[in-house]
Amino acid sequence: METAVAIVEDRRDAGGELAGALAGLRGEDAVVLGLPRGGVPVAFEVARGLGTPLDLLVAGKLGVPFEPELGVGAVAEAEVSVDDESVARDAGVCEETLEEVEARERAEVARRSARLQAVRPEVPVSGRTAVAADDELAAGSIARAACALARAKGARRVVLAVPVAPESAAASLEGEADGVVVLAEPAYVLAIGQVYRDFSQTSDAEVLALLWESLPAETAPASSPAPRDRPGLDEEVEVVAAGVHLAGKLAVSTEAAGLVVFAHGSGSGRHSPPNRLVAGALWQAGFGTLLIDLLTRSEALDRSKVFDVELLRRRLGEATVWPKAREERRKRAVGYFGASTGAADVARHGAAPGAPVAAVVSRRGRPDLAGPWLTEVRAPTLIIVGGADDVVLRLNRDFGGRLVCRNEPSVVPGASHLFEGSGTLEVVAGLATAWYIEHLAKEAP
Repeated sequence: METAVAIVEDRRDAGGELAGALAGLRGEDAVVLGLPRGGVPVAFEVARGLGTPLDLLVAGKLGVPFEPELGVGAVAEAEVSVDDESVARDAGVCEETLEEVEARERAEVARRSARLQAVRPEVPVSGRTAVAADDELAAGSIARAACALARAKGARRVVLAVPVAPESAAASLEGEADGVVVLAEPAYVLAIGQVYRDFSQTSDAEVLALLWESLPAETAPASSPAPRDRPGLDEEVEVVAAGVHLAGKLAVSTEAAGLVVFAHGSGSGRHSPPNRLVAGALWQAGFGTLLIDLLTRSEALDRSKVFDVELLRRRLGEATVWPKAREERRKRAVGYFGASTGAADVARHGAAPGAPVAAVVSRRGRPDLAGPWLTEVRAPTLIIVGGADDVVLRLNRDFGGRLVCRNEPSVVPGASHLFEGSGTLEVVAGLATAWYIEHLAKEAP
């Protein structure tokens, strides 16, 4: 059997090679559109090599229920649909089943699009040359849907660029795109992965990090809370919990889809720049926020109280049912954002019977402080950890395995324990916003 010899190190290396093959597009009014997830590292390097903007084309394969790897078409945003009727007919897939599969995949495409676009504005495509880039091309239905979506967005010309594709698939797409650029064309589909030395899975966090890195400095979102330009509350508040007066910051518009309560880590508080940045992103996305200091100033100097998770859990619960928060909860679902030791407070409170929590995000959490309570958490939980934060990475390694609720780990590439790297906090904000859009907004009355 003929197989392809590895020609590139990984997807980014492949993107650099593709950029060279597409050099004729330099200086042209173009935009590079990556297909998430694996196509985005490829597209990032193509865009950097050509000096063009980077954006996404979100599409999904229609897999036969009894054989998911067999594609009978694909769907994309903007109601784009591509069906392979002959494959569906040969596989014995009836029209009713195909409609069910398409409806399910459209919902998944919408979810992924909302999650991955949370970190940045959409790049205009109309009137430009669109370079649709992916990491490989197998059956070709997703590529056809991507080309159709680029045209639906108003692209003047569509070029499909992939590092590797079987000869037959590449030839079949010449009518779908104005140009097809392929680095390697193995005779067999099974040989595609052999073109890469590293073909490991790409995460949502990596996609968001690359999208952020590709933004010109003058168009990057502000690294500070958004202006409170909608009607509603925006005020410093005093929360009474167990007779103790705690300082907080409440911002919630009249139409907010949900209320996110922040529990800070040791040595931090409601003025924490990282949490304020996340709160600003949530405000822009239509959520209300309550940033609360669970300890008084004098208590924050007492290490025994800083790590008293049960005390902090009780105060977090009482802050959530504090009169103004309770008034907001009458119309909105509640989510929690926990940072460092605050994530343990959130886990303990979320595990309490009757706790009003619809979604949880943990940033650099300390699951070791939550102990056996982790198995009682029921709310969907997103676990965000920095890729360069070795200690907390180890602590969170079995976090998801101990949770019985829906959970998802997300490692932000290059982020330290303080998330100091350029764009890393914006990636956290994007991941958190998308999680609340998916799990908190839908719980709103």
